Amino acid sequence: MIITTNPDLSLQYDSDLSLLRVEWASGQDMRTFRASATQLAELVGKMQVRHMLLDMNTFPDISVYDQVWLSVNWMPVLVKAQLEQVVLAIGRRKVHNQLALDSLIAVSRPFIKFDIQFFPTALPGLHWLSNFSDRLPQLLTEWDAVHGPGLPTQGLSEFRNSYRPGF
Repeated sequence: MIITTNPDLSLQYDSDLSLLRVEWASGQDMRTFRASATQLAELVGKMQVRHMLLDMNTFPDISVYDQVWLSVNWMPVLVKAQLEQVVLAIGRRKVHNQLALDSLIAVSRPFIKFDIQFFPTALPGLHWLSNFSDRLPQLLTEWDAVHGPGLPTQGLSEFRNSYRPGF
C-alpha cells in the first residue's frame, strides 16, 4: 500500500510483512523535515511496524540542528516502537549523512532494541528485511507504478534480477 499522507515522504507499507519503506521526496527542501519525521514516528507506532527501510540516499545533508533534534525528540519515540529491524540504505558518497547516522545511533545505542543494518541501496535491504519474500516483486511493481523504476543512486545501480530468489 502506497501512503500519500506526507508530501515530504514517499511511503509504502505491507501489512503481511509489517514492512515500511521510506524515501525523502522533497529534494533539497528540509524546511518541513521535523514535522515529517514526527509524522513518520507516529505512523511507525500506529501501524506497529516491525521492519523499516529508510533510504538515506534520497535525503539531503541533515543539518547539525536537525541531528540534535532527531536525537532529543525523534529517537526516544522510535525506540519505543515495536521495530525489530531497520535498514539504512546509504551509498558511500553520502559521507555527511553517514556520520550523522553513526552519531545518532551511538547516542541512542543504550535504548535501541532493534537490529540496524546498512546497505548501499534500497533493493538489497528490502530483500533482507522481507527475508527474500515472494511478495517483494509485487511490492517493487507497486512502488515503480507510483514512483517510477529505481534510478541509479550515487553511482550505484540496483540490478533487480541478481537479487531475486530463484534466478
